[in-house]
Amino acid sequence: MGTRPVSAPALDTVLTGLAQDEATGSLRVGKEGTVYLVRGRVSYVDCAATPGVEELLCGSGRIGAAGIRHARQEAGPGGDGGALLVSRGVLSRGELEFCVLSATLDAAFFLLTPRTLRTRFRAGDAHWLGVHWFFDVPGLLRECARRRARLERAWPSAELDARPVTPLRRIPGTHALLTRLQWELLLAADSAATPVELARRLGHPAYSTLLAVRELAAAGLLATAPAAARTAPDEQPHEQPDKQPDKQLGEQQAALPRRTPRPPTAPVADAVTDVKLLLRVRDALEAL
Repeated sequence: MGTRPVSAPALDTVLTGLAQDEATGSLRVGKEGTVYLVRGRVSYVDCAATPGVEELLCGSGRIGAAGIRHARQEAGPGGDGGALLVSRGVLSRGELEFCVLSATLDAAFFLLTPRTLRTRFRAGDAHWLGVHWFFDVPGLLRECARRRARLERAWPSAELDARPVTPLRRIPGTHALLTRLQWELLLAADSAATPVELARRLGHPAYSTLLAVRELAAAGLLATAPAAARTAPDEQPHEQPDKQPDKQLGEQQAALPRRTPRPPTAPVADAVTDVKLLLRVRDALEAL
């Protein structure tokens, strides 16, 4: 009889086991990231898909990439680069803790998804920044689930998460209320960068950027379908309903099959006036 291949345990199962063993070290998750633990609690999470603490610190403008590199080299393996930055006045203790909290929750959301991956634990390994926050494993997994549910409430589809952010040229209605992050995203969006790429560019957490993008989509401020899906290969794009209504009406009438003309039951001028009146009423209702 042949031997059955043994599948790797689920990632949350591995983390739960390390927490129960009160392990200290780093858990390498394939090539996607690393989870750092201290006595069974998570101290930091690094994910290749999200901006790390170094990028968030540089994005804040408080320290440059060269300063981060020098602090990391000076701290060395097992050192406390975070305490070094605080002692030099680059960051306050609160700023450092908030940055670690933000980067860890962001990376954990993308890395600790329900799946099975090959992992490797290295005992005693530590992050260069030191230990400045703790997360118990069950609480961290619950927070990831809560964040996933919040994304679903904002926009129940992941279609926009990996697609270039494309703002619409016109907003629905007469005004739009935006958060600071949403405003920055609309200004930075170039119809080429994805939400995660914009997060790196702006120095914001990737999850917060994803949430803002989904909220913008729900508000009708982003294009939510690919151009290829909106227009067939052999068709030309039609004008939007609120653009040149008379021209669109003429195109629709031209598409109808030709019939033998009948005498109008009402004056033609009145019929045109009625259509224009309906279009004005529609525009007024959409503006409310």
